[in-house]
Amino acid sequence: MQLEQMSALELGEAIAAGRVTIPEVVSATFSEIRSREESLHCFLTLAEQSARQQAVRLQAIVESENPFEKPEEGLLVGVPFAVKDNLCTKGLRTTCGSAMLEHFVPTYSAGVVNLLEKAGAVLVGKTNMDEFAFGSTTETSCFGPTRNPIDPERVPGGSSGGSAAAVAAGECGFAIGTDTGGSIRQPAAYCGVVGLKPTYGLVSRYGLIAYASSMDQAGPLTRDVRDCAAVLQVIAKKDGLDSTSVETEPKDYLKACVGDVRGLRIGLADGAPDTKLQPEVAGALERAGDCLREAGAEVERVQLPYLEYMVPAYYTLACAEASSNLERFDGVKYGYRDKTARNLSDLYERSRTEAFGPEVKRRILLGTYVLSAGFYDQYYLKALKARRKIKEAYDSLYTQYDLILCPTAPTTAPKFGAYSGDTLAMYQSDLFTVPANLTGCPAISVPFGEDADGLPIGLQLMGRAFEEPLLFQGAALLETERKGGRSV
Repeated sequence: MQLEQMSALELGEAIAAGRVTIPEVVSATFSEIRSREESLHCFLTLAEQSARQQAVRLQAIVESENPFEKPEEGLLVGVPFAVKDNLCTKGLRTTCGSAMLEHFVPTYSAGVVNLLEKAGAVLVGKTNMDEFAFGSTTETSCFGPTRNPIDPERVPGGSSGGSAAAVAAGECGFAIGTDTGGSIRQPAAYCGVVGLKPTYGLVSRYGLIAYASSMDQAGPLTRDVRDCAAVLQVIAKKDGLDSTSVETEPKDYLKACVGDVRGLRIGLADGAPDTKLQPEVAGALERAGDCLREAGAEVERVQLPYLEYMVPAYYTLACAEASSNLERFDGVKYGYRDKTARNLSDLYERSRTEAFGPEVKRRILLGTYVLSAGFYDQYYLKALKARRKIKEAYDSLYTQYDLILCPTAPTTAPKFGAYSGDTLAMYQSDLFTVPANLTGCPAISVPFGEDADGLPIGLQLMGRAFEEPLLFQGAALLETERKGGRSV
């Protein structure tokens, strides 16, 4: 098997066994990137020099007989990884896919990056994304879109489209994305990889350039479920620099990837109001329910509560928080600054007008509107109340079921331009992913079958807060069924 086709754990095992060296793995990774980047555009910035230096240093440690030199987590030593470009990386450009931060170089790294590098993983670059994570296709990046490796005429999803596409294309062993309303899981579904949004607070948000602070969460995109568990094992740690970080009992996520679902109670999502599922997606959902039932799970149909209010509540709250968070980009502190401004007010207006793209401006305007006097109670406060009701309803649902199974997205990957002139249709594609963000619960997307055009279908499992092991149990079973030769 070629190196670019190996999973992260397979690469780690090969390195540990001496079958391949870390410099060889890193060299193969950059060769693959050079061969595919012109057509796919997964990366915005590469870290080739530092990655090669790190590879040499780590190889010396691997070959050392001193156990105290070795990284704490040995599973990912030498494995190349990529990071979405809204996570800060010390000395490496971090743009958020925006002209506003085109030349911004942070002086520190995000918590997840620090943990992965401490564990011996090798950072190879920063991946493309929708500008400031505002989008579902990676088309809003000011540096141009990323293309889906399965079909370059299709979008890779968003906003973590670059990360998902890089993993699917074999340009890295795994990648880190961020998920505010489905931005890890939806591109995972479109590109045929595994994507996890962890429980809010389980993974550090330190160094993540915020979109909506109450919902943003970093998480892994990987080739398979075991890789996903291995990455979470490294990054699920309390961070004293993040006030939302939660102290939890250590869990063995890899041990949960056994596919044993006997006795688990699983709710199978039963349709959605005003939403037309692509027939192949609906069929995959039914087959997945049958597989879980045959494996010993108790599967019952369930109506997802308040589904018709999910998208309106999410976009009202997310845009309000985005309006507040992006206020800091004013042309004064850092980022793009207009050179022709005549006064302070002119500086604000010109800098933001020139550096922000259309979707960013749209969401800032919407967020400012719902927070303004006269509309705060009518929109923002009402959305907060709806969020509380949604959270209560899902908490109640999880007393009846261990897991909820539903589509990740209503359709497979659309073609470029499918949402041109119809922004609301793009927002509606987040219908099944936003519940996990509004409630803070974990959710994982796993590939399960293909449509008539050979495009991957993603199915989603959601569960109780901090019960990621249950997600891995169900996801591992679905993955086994998919890889075991059964027609799914």
